[in-house]
Amino acid sequence: MLASIPSEIRLLMDNVRWETYVALADGRRGSLPRIVYDRGLMELMSPKKEHEKIKTLLGRLIAAYAEAVELDIDSVASLTFRREDLQRGFEADESFYVVHAESMRVREEIDLSTDPPPELVIEVEMTTSAIRKLELFAKLGIGEVWRHDGEQLRVYHLDGEAYREVSESHVLLGFPLAKSQTVLAKRNQESEISLIKAFRLEIEASRSD
Repeated sequence: MLASIPSEIRLLMDNVRWETYVALADGRRGSLPRIVYDRGLMELMSPKKEHEKIKTLLGRLIAAYAEAVELDIDSVASLTFRREDLQRGFEADESFYVVHAESMRVREEIDLSTDPPPELVIEVEMTTSAIRKLELFAKLGIGEVWRHDGEQLRVYHLDGEAYREVSESHVLLGFPLAKSQTVLAKRNQESEISLIKAFRLEIEASRSD
């Protein structure tokens, strides 16, 4: 029997100085491996194909929805967000500004000590991270986290200082989460373009009723 191939490879390091984290993050070519830093703990994650398929398809569903309902969003993908005063930093699979989309679109550099954090972060986590990311996201003020574990999409909304799981997005109002779950489940059965097209047509049809 063939052994299953992990969808993510993670490496955890302890007692890492902030300056080392910043140097490593800024010295990479591209955005891989993705790095999360939490007060001395640093985790490097290299995603495999299935991880990337889920995050890309979900990001495209969000973009298709925004276009269909004429909602202004600013996608900042896997941009590095960090705050030295909190000794925390992360790179999500996908990140979006919604409320602050217009003002943040023109910014070439984002400084979380003065700029607002993205309102929506997408996390594909098919293997367990050693860092408590929801706590990290809460400290950095991320309004909503959508997390997919390879099987199911869950939405967490920031309520005070902690997240609670919700059945509807508070950031993308009206986004069809159940339909998106169905689409994501078909990611290896149908082409991405056909899935996106059907998703958008259904949204447009529901708006014309």
